[in-house]
Amino acid sequence: MADFAAPAANSPDTRGAYLALTRRRRLYSGLTILIFVVLMASGFYVADARNAGGFWDGWRSMLDFPADVVTEAWAKRAEMPGLLWRYVPALIETLNIAAVATLLGFFGGMALSLVSTRGLAPWPRVIPVFRRFMDILRAFPEIVVALVLIFVLGSGPVPAMIAIALHTAGALGKLYSEVNENADLKPVEGLQSVGATWGQRMAYGVIPQVAPNYLSYGLLRFEINIRASAILGFVGAGGIGYELRNSMTFGMGKFDEAAAIFILLFLTIVAVDQISSHFRNRLTQGREVLQ
Repeated sequence: MADFAAPAANSPDTRGAYLALTRRRRLYSGLTILIFVVLMASGFYVADARNAGGFWDGWRSMLDFPADVVTEAWAKRAEMPGLLWRYVPALIETLNIAAVATLLGFFGGMALSLVSTRGLAPWPRVIPVFRRFMDILRAFPEIVVALVLIFVLGSGPVPAMIAIALHTAGALGKLYSEVNENADLKPVEGLQSVGATWGQRMAYGVIPQVAPNYLSYGLLRFEINIRASAILGFVGAGGIGYELRNSMTFGMGKFDEAAAIFILLFLTIVAVDQISSHFRNRLTQGREVLQ
């Protein structure tokens, strides 16, 4: 009977410890939220003080530019189909930049993920080296890398493609390494027991398991790279972003061209998003069926 009475005697202490732990967690959570709010407010104050115009003085005119674009585009709406067709070649160039960069980043990220995953890497001691290398690729924004490459290679689509491909390899390598960690190692061990090389173990034991997730993340990254390649056009990397910068630089009189580019970009991103979502859903459903 003494053994059964002991837990009952200790229950008030347990409840008190639990309540103390709960209060401590709430205190820490409250302090974290307070620090976050203070940092956000102070950061906004510093940014607003260093800004040329100031947010509070300029927010009323925030919609002036969109209003001018819509007004001029509506006034020249009869010319809109011709303008849309005029910028299709620049859009195709942007899609080519995004497609090639995604393809290069896909294979680069896949290779980096396989050599940086515990249990799969051929050189376990250098896994941290490959992981830090992927961190470096993700740390620098595409626009920074593109500016450096434009200075070295000159303006054009090649610097944009290289910059996006490097960032894509780092981002997909991180995602793919997490996917690899959930792969079943029994096929790999079976292939190793019959003398298969590391490449054969990866090709026949790992890739078939993770291929749906690889392709799903690759399609998602392609959508992101379309936006990135359009943005890089502002720094002289070619594509439809370069045409958009020119039309916005000229100002009034060219806003109808800017509106046409906006519409073309919007329709393209929506179409690519719907197509890639369809394929991602099919890949995910096929993976669930296989499991």
